[in-house]
Amino acid sequence: MKMKDKFFKYIHELQDRITSTLETVDGKASFREDLWERPEGGGGRTRVIENGNVFEKGGVNISGVHGKLPKSMQTYFNVGDVDFFACGLSLVLHPKNPMVPTVHANWRYFEMYNETGEIIDSWFGGGQDLTPYYLFEEDAKHFHQTCKTACDKHNPEFYPEYKKRCDEYFYNTHRNEGRGIGGLFFDYCKASEAMTMENWYNFVKEVGNSFLDAYVPIVEKRKDLTYTKAQRHWQEIRRGRYVEFNLVHDKGTLFGLKTNGRIESILMSLPPHVQWVYDHHPKKGSDEEKLLEVLRNPIDWITK
Repeated sequence: MKMKDKFFKYIHELQDRITSTLETVDGKASFREDLWERPEGGGGRTRVIENGNVFEKGGVNISGVHGKLPKSMQTYFNVGDVDFFACGLSLVLHPKNPMVPTVHANWRYFEMYNETGEIIDSWFGGGQDLTPYYLFEEDAKHFHQTCKTACDKHNPEFYPEYKKRCDEYFYNTHRNEGRGIGGLFFDYCKASEAMTMENWYNFVKEVGNSFLDAYVPIVEKRKDLTYTKAQRHWQEIRRGRYVEFNLVHDKGTLFGLKTNGRIESILMSLPPHVQWVYDHHPKKGSDEEKLLEVLRNPIDWITK
């Protein structure tokens, strides 16, 4: 089986596993499914959950698109007139309770072809990262330890490298703060003497399979905690920072918009209730300020 077919099959199965588990965790809402087609080639399966007991809004989407690489992306990749294929699973979950963190994950595969249809380049990318509104150190350690365990099965150097890349990538430079407390981020994972494409496939699959173990125990532990209107207010302000990153910096959003992707699926990552409060600063010594300190100064959660 070709790599693109094998990975596309895998993300279909992973989407089913993740959405069924999340519906059980929520206990009320179910995922709505939309099948869509891209006029230039390909399509996807969007699944969105809203107004649940636990999840206020979330999406777990897969897509597989192909065709001529748009001019704007030719410039980005520094290539000429080529065909491409891209597939992946992307998810974002915005819980109702501010004690439960938002989470994002993405696992993807990309191929480019010459005029005779031969593959001239291919790579994997992806990762998973956590965005809390109130910081529980044990949750941060659990999430990062799960990421490290998945990485260590393939290369002990992967976790520190991809953790560092995640801290650097999910960073609002205009705010001088991270979007969250990180996790893993890897891209352009290509065949080499050390790693074949089959090796990379097995690694990405390992990370994808670790997602529920990384996130669901945190949700179960925090979803029934009480919270105040002030804490909900803070959650909505922080969600604004999340929106800023996705619309200003995120490469995946840019790629979707540049390749005529489905707008509703691309922007499903945006939370339903958000606030931008002018010149907002949390009180000195508050839990909110403690979170900001961590976002400005990433922590090694494994050794902390």
